Amino acid sequence: MIRDTSVGARLWITAIWVIVGFFVVNLIAVIATVVLSSFGTRWLGTWLPAAFTTRWYFAAWAEFQLHDVLIVTFQITFTVVAISGLVGVPAAYALARRDFPGKKAVMLLFLLPLLVPPITFGIPLATVLYQAGVGGTFWGVVLANLVPTIPFVILVMIPFIEQIDPKVEAAARVFGADTFRLFVHVLIPMLLPGVLAALLLVLVRTIAMFELTFLTSGPTSQTLVVALYYSVFASGVRAVQSIDAMAVVYMISTLVWLLIALRFVNPTQIVARAKQQQSH
Repeated sequence: MIRDTSVGARLWITAIWVIVGFFVVNLIAVIATVVLSSFGTRWLGTWLPAAFTTRWYFAAWAEFQLHDVLIVTFQITFTVVAISGLVGVPAAYALARRDFPGKKAVMLLFLLPLLVPPITFGIPLATVLYQAGVGGTFWGVVLANLVPTIPFVILVMIPFIEQIDPKVEAAARVFGADTFRLFVHVLIPMLLPGVLAALLLVLVRTIAMFELTFLTSGPTSQTLVVALYYSVFASGVRAVQSIDAMAVVYMISTLVWLLIALRFVNPTQIVARAKQQQSH
């Protein structure tokens, strides 16, 4: 029985690794195909393109106005990140430290934009924004993306705040710290790992958010992922290589910001840092 159990465990582990390996190989193959196509001149029935060139990137840059699209993408992303942090962190502190009637209902309300598919509430949200006159504008896209990102920051930050001993705050108040100084000089340094982790995830989520941005953006407020969609499905004949070049630009822009963020935040050590700061 022991031997059979050991063999079964090995077979199960082997099956898991085969599935994971199959997924990774397919993912690498898809990305490699897009990258090769973005540099290829002709690719018909061969393992590699007939020749390589960079002209598709210049063509995509000019045809799809990638310079303007990238600027708008980063402006919207960093605006959403900043507002989500400024609103979400204090709100998380209030929910973590205060008990009031209907608190569970409020928490459930914050969960809904994260559990419900964005397209479900995106259409009525876009209708309201257009009726208010901000649909199709920069701020319309920002407001739409704030609907899921602020609750996300709140839900991520509440456990970090609850780990901080309330005696630390009481001691700071004894020494004369008001609420603003307490928050800025005591809580924020202790919560910094959690804040950075939450904002990192908001940044990546906003860059990749398609549904809400698609429903509320206009010609001058499209992010890169929406512009990529239009480049694929818009009328007219376009070289597939130029679209693949645009997809590569999208992947690189997302990856660069993710690597920059991970340079300052290691997600595997966030909880350990918070506990270490709390112990001190």
